[in-house]
Amino acid sequence: MRIRAFQGLVPQPAHVAEVACVPYDVVNAAEATVLAAGKPRSLLHVDRAEIDLPPKTDPYGDVVYAKARENFLALQRDGVLVRESGPCLYVYQQQMGSHRQRGLVAVCHVEDYDAELIKKHEKTRKDKEDDRTRLIDTLGANTGPVFLTYRDETAVTALVDAKVKEAPLHDFTAPDGIRHTVWRIAGGADWVRAFGRVPLTYIADGHHRAASAARVARLRREKNPQHTGAEDYNWFLCVLFPASELKILPYNRIVLDLNGRAPATFLAEVKAKFGLEENAPPAPTAIGQVSMYLGGKWYGLRCPADPKADPVARLDVSVLQDKLLAPLLGIDDPRTSKRVDFVGGIRGPGELVKRVDAEGGVAFSLFPVTIAQLMDIADAGQIMPPKSTWFEPKLRSGFFIHTF
Repeated sequence: MRIRAFQGLVPQPAHVAEVACVPYDVVNAAEATVLAAGKPRSLLHVDRAEIDLPPKTDPYGDVVYAKARENFLALQRDGVLVRESGPCLYVYQQQMGSHRQRGLVAVCHVEDYDAELIKKHEKTRKDKEDDRTRLIDTLGANTGPVFLTYRDETAVTALVDAKVKEAPLHDFTAPDGIRHTVWRIAGGADWVRAFGRVPLTYIADGHHRAASAARVARLRREKNPQHTGAEDYNWFLCVLFPASELKILPYNRIVLDLNGRAPATFLAEVKAKFGLEENAPPAPTAIGQVSMYLGGKWYGLRCPADPKADPVARLDVSVLQDKLLAPLLGIDDPRTSKRVDFVGGIRGPGELVKRVDAEGGVAFSLFPVTIAQLMDIADAGQIMPPKSTWFEPKLRSGFFIHTF
């Protein structure tokens, strides 16, 4: 795997807590408007520039990308974002409660993405990919990093362990309680050599950002008859975390009705297929277990997978879909069905109870997909089921921006 230091834009230390913002794709326009209110330096004014335009503006209209560029240039003109004096890498640490994860910030090469050295496990949506492609190309910048993971490399871990003993460049706690700490690494040649021992990386989050960066590189190549592959547009912004430090939360399911069945009938059918343990814990404790909430009570389901099945079919979410949601509840395609909703594990089982008690239906609390399962699926060239992983904490955008 190739990584490289970059001479990017960074916020002035006095402004970093205001500039750094949640990823563009975890909030809608209304939520982004609230988060950016009274914060003119927030990078949301670049990543979601429609918040500075009339409410009914087409989020994919020309005016949005023009406004994003205007806001981006203004942050530089006003000295909010400044250019590093030379190429740098960074260590980016996030702490959520007792959980801590430390990533190496660098740029990765689009040829490694195209060659499957940066492995994917999700499909991208054309409208979302088109949007980020146009924004990246318009700005000439990657404003939000791609979240990559890799199998631990001791040489890299040793460098990180030593670096975090130094005084940080930035250290603050965001309104959501996540602590963000950044260390600058000038040059970083020894880090680049150490990371060269890592054969593969995996996209944990940011499939659209990675695909869009690769598309922009292709567009720029076509326009550049002197293309060599070394140009900055061939590289894109990433944060690379060792697998052992990552935390995946479950992506739980709510089905809004029982597909015409009475609760007693539905329970009997589920019991015949999976067995039922009454008063089960709301959160399963192992792979192959699912907790179901119905009628004010939690039930435990045993959902063992066929050990001979492929990596996708062995996932709890696949077993639940294939053996219960589809045949009993009629959820044939969870990507398109309006009768199923998905609840990120950060909200906890309590959100499932709240929703079902208020709206009816049935909820399923899942054990998290493991990093090993994700890597197995990516290695097999397969695609994860929709809404099956929730990474937390989320990377903030704005600490470092790669330009080209």
